[in-house]
Amino acid sequence: MNMNVLKISALLLALSTLPSIVLAAGAPDCHVGTYKLADGSLVDIDPVDDDGTHGWISADGRMGTLHPSTGDTWTSTLGWTKQEDGISVSFPDCGAGVIDFAGISGQRIAFDVQDVSFTSHGTALVGRLTMPKGVDKAPVVVLVHGSEPSSALSSPGVVSALQRLLPAEGVGVFAFDKRGTGKSGGKYTQDYDILADDVTAATTQARQSAGMRLGRIGFWGGSQGGWVAPLAANRTPVDFVIVCYGLAVNVIDEDQESIALQMREKGYPPETIAKGLEVGHAAETLFIDDFKDGYKEFDAMRVKYGKAPWYKDVRGDFSWLILPHTDKELRAMAKDFDWHTPFYYDAMPTLRSGKTPQLWILGGEDYSAPSEETGMRIKSLIADGKPFTLALYPRAEHGMRLFDTEPDGTRDTTRYVPGYFDMIRDFARDGRLTGSYGDAQISAPHPGP
Repeated sequence: MNMNVLKISALLLALSTLPSIVLAAGAPDCHVGTYKLADGSLVDIDPVDDDGTHGWISADGRMGTLHPSTGDTWTSTLGWTKQEDGISVSFPDCGAGVIDFAGISGQRIAFDVQDVSFTSHGTALVGRLTMPKGVDKAPVVVLVHGSEPSSALSSPGVVSALQRLLPAEGVGVFAFDKRGTGKSGGKYTQDYDILADDVTAATTQARQSAGMRLGRIGFWGGSQGGWVAPLAANRTPVDFVIVCYGLAVNVIDEDQESIALQMREKGYPPETIAKGLEVGHAAETLFIDDFKDGYKEFDAMRVKYGKAPWYKDVRGDFSWLILPHTDKELRAMAKDFDWHTPFYYDAMPTLRSGKTPQLWILGGEDYSAPSEETGMRIKSLIADGKPFTLALYPRAEHGMRLFDTEPDGTRDTTRYVPGYFDMIRDFARDGRLTGSYGDAQISAPHPGP
C-alpha cells in the first residue's frame, strides 16, 4: 500500500517557475534549484518548512537540513537528525543563482521547462516536463507516484529533487500531480488499474512535450509506484522501468512481513512473532472489509493479547494505525480510508508477462516495504531469463536512506545510500548498470553469447 499516506491521515484525521529553476513550492524561492559546484559536484536545494528551513541533497546521496542563521546564510544539520555537520551554506547573489556550499562556489543550473495538462478517464491532470538545456535528444523518466497524497510538483522531497538532479545529468523528467492531489482533478485513489492508465496518459503527454528531443523513455516508480509502473509498462511501450523500494507481494503480505521483520529485530522468538502476526491479521481484516465487518475477531484479539508485554511492539506497515482505537472510532474513520486499495493484488503475473527491462532497487532494512520475499521473487524472474536487474542495499530503509538508531529504537535519517542516484541515471540513460554503486548487491541477467 505503502502507508505513508495513512500516517499522514492519522496525524491530520505550483506550478510557479523562474527561468532557471523548477520550484518545489507554489511561491517563488530564489534558493531552490540544483547547483553545479566548482568541483563538479551537484547539490539540490529544496524548501522544507514554513519556518525557513531548506533541505539539501547531493548527487552522491549526502543530505542535510539548512537552518536560517544570519543574512542569507544557513547552517546544516546531518540528514534529518539534529547533529551539526559543519556545513555552512550562503547565497551571495540569490537572484542570480549563486551559492557558496561549504566553501565551494556554485551556479544554479537552468533547464527547459514545460507545464502541461492532459486527460485520463475524463479527469484533468497537470504535469511538468523538465529537460536539460539545448536541442539534443535525452532520455525521459516519467515519475510514478507512491501512496503519498501530496503534489509531485509542489511538495519537497526526493521526487522534487529528482526533477532537477536527473536533468542536471542529462536525463529529462516528466512529473505530474496524480488524481486528487495538487492541481490535478479527480479523487485520490489507490486503484492500481486507474493509476496505471493515468501513467499511460502521462507517458503519451511526455512524448508529445519532448518531441524531437525524446530519446529513451521509461518509468521510475517509488514504493506503491512499484505496483503501478509495471502495469503501465504492459499498456504502453517504454524502454525501461525502475522500481525503488517497491513490492512484488500483495498489500496484506507487506504488512505481515513488516510485523515479522520489526519483531524479529527486537529479539522476539518465533512463537511470539506468530502471535504478533495474528494481531496484524485481525487489523488487516478491518481494512479489507472497509471497516464494515471484522470487529468480532478484532475485539477478541485485543482481549486475548492486549495486555501482553510484546503487544506494544506490533507495528507493521499499517496495522499499528488502528490498534489503539475503539470500534466506534474505527467506524468513524472508515471514510478516511476509502481508497479502493486492491489488498490482494498479485504483481507476479504482470511481472512475468512484461518484456520491458526493469531495475528493482531495494533496501534490506525497509520496515514499510520489507524486501526479502520481493528480492527472492525478482531473482526468480532473473533466473527464468526475464530482463530484470536487482540491486539490494543491505542497510537501507524505505526511501533508500541510511539511518542512525536511537536508544528508543527510532530511526534518524542521515543520507541516501551512495550510488543510488547514479544507478537511476545510468539505467535510464543506458539500460544497464556498469561498475559499482556503493555497497549495492547486484543481481543481473547473464549476458548473451
